[in-house]
Amino acid sequence: MANNKQILLEKIASRDARVGVIGLGYVGLPLVVEFAHSGFLSTGFEVDARKADALNHGESYIPDVPTDQVKELVAAQKLRATTDFGELKDQDIIIICVPTPLRKTKDPDVSYILAASEKIQATLRSGQLIILESTTYPGTTDEVLKPIFDETGLKLDEDYFLAFSPERVDPGNEKFNTKNITKVVGGVTGVSADVAAATYGAIVDNVHPVSSARVAECCKLLENTFRAVNIGLVNELAQLCDTLGIDTWEVIAAAATKPFGFMPFYPGPGIGGHCIPLDPHYLSWKARMHGFEARFISLAEEVNSRMPNHVVELVTRGLNQHRKPVNGSKILVMGVAYKRDIDDMRESPALGIIENLQKLGAEVNFHDPYVSEIHLEGSGEHMQGIPLSNEVVTGADCVVIVTDHRNIDYGWLAEHAPLVVDTRNTTRHLRDERFTDKIIRL
Repeated sequence: MANNKQILLEKIASRDARVGVIGLGYVGLPLVVEFAHSGFLSTGFEVDARKADALNHGESYIPDVPTDQVKELVAAQKLRATTDFGELKDQDIIIICVPTPLRKTKDPDVSYILAASEKIQATLRSGQLIILESTTYPGTTDEVLKPIFDETGLKLDEDYFLAFSPERVDPGNEKFNTKNITKVVGGVTGVSADVAAATYGAIVDNVHPVSSARVAECCKLLENTFRAVNIGLVNELAQLCDTLGIDTWEVIAAAATKPFGFMPFYPGPGIGGHCIPLDPHYLSWKARMHGFEARFISLAEEVNSRMPNHVVELVTRGLNQHRKPVNGSKILVMGVAYKRDIDDMRESPALGIIENLQKLGAEVNFHDPYVSEIHLEGSGEHMQGIPLSNEVVTGADCVVIVTDHRNIDYGWLAEHAPLVVDTRNTTRHLRDERFTDKIIRL
C-alpha cells in the first residue's frame, strides 16, 4: 500500500491535488490563481467576505492579477473562494499567506499565523501538506506550527507534511511574477521538503530546496534586511551630499558605471510596504532572544525612519528661499502609495510627511491616481485626494513628489508648480537654469 508521501506526490503530478490558500492579499491571490491556472482545483480562504465574493464573481482587486484571468478560472471551476474554514479538511495542500505585522514595541506579531494554524489544526487529516509563506522569524515553522499540529496525534512525515517557502511578491513588477521567481523551499524534515518542492515545481519555473525551514525563513529576512541596510546607506549619503552641496543622484550614477563590486541603491522619502520596514525587525528580535545585537539593522532603521523628517526640512528650506513660512502654506503631496503604480498604503512614508507638515501649520492636500483616501493615525483624520489640475498645481506653494507613479507628467508638473521638492528624481531631465531655484532634489 502506498504511503502518504507517494499518494500526495502522485496527486501533485496528475494535478488532482486540491490546493487551499489562506489569505487572499498581495501574496495569496496571485498564488492561488497560479495554482488554478496550472490545472489544480484551487480554493482561497479569506476572513473578508468582500474579497471572497469578488473572487467568486470573477473580479480581481489586485492590479497584478488580471480580472479576465480570474473570470476565466472561476468559469472553468478551477478557482473559488470561501469564508468557511471547515473546508480546509477537503484540501490536500494548504498554504498560509497571512500578514505578519509588528507590535507597537516592534516585536513580531504572529497572531495571524496562529489563528490560521488553529483553523488547520481543527480539520487536519492524514495526507495533508501545510506550507507557511508568511514572513517570520527563523524557527516559527518548527517551534510554533509543528507543536500545534502534533497536538492532533498525527505524526509529521507519516500523516502530514510541513514546510516553509518565503513569498517573493513585488507588487507592480511587470517583469517578475509568481511563475518566474525562483521558489526557495525548506521543510521541517527532508521528506516534507520533497513534497513541498514538488508542489511548487508544478507551478513555477525554478525551485531552490534548502536544508531546513529555518534556512528558508532566514533567507527571506536576509533579502529584505539587505535592501533596508543599503537603502539606509544611500539615504544617509543623500543627507551628507545635501550638506556638502553635491548631487546624490549624479554620485550614484557615476558609481554605477563600475562593472563589479557595486550595486546601485537609490534614496527616497522613507521605506514602506509590508516587507522592508518590518522584516528586519523579525531578524533583530530573534537575534536579541539569543543575546546578539544586530547593530546594522538598528542603524538602518534609524536612518530610514528619519527620512520623512528630512523631506519636511527640504520643504521648509525651499519655502524659506521663496520667503514663505511653512505655517499657512499650501502643500500638494504627489503620490501616497508606498511605491509606484500600486494602491498599497502600508507603512507609506507619505503619511508621516503629511502629518509632520500639518503639525507645522501647512495646508496639505494630496493627489494619487491609485489612492482616493488616506487615514492619518496621529490625528485620526480621513483625507480625500484631490483631482490634478493646472489650477491646483499653480495654486500650491510647494509640490512634494513622494511616489513616482508613471502616469504623471512630471515635466508639466515642474513647469507649473512654483516650487518642487522631488524625492524620487523624477525631474532629473530638467536641468536648465529655469528650474534652478524651483526644484529641490533629495
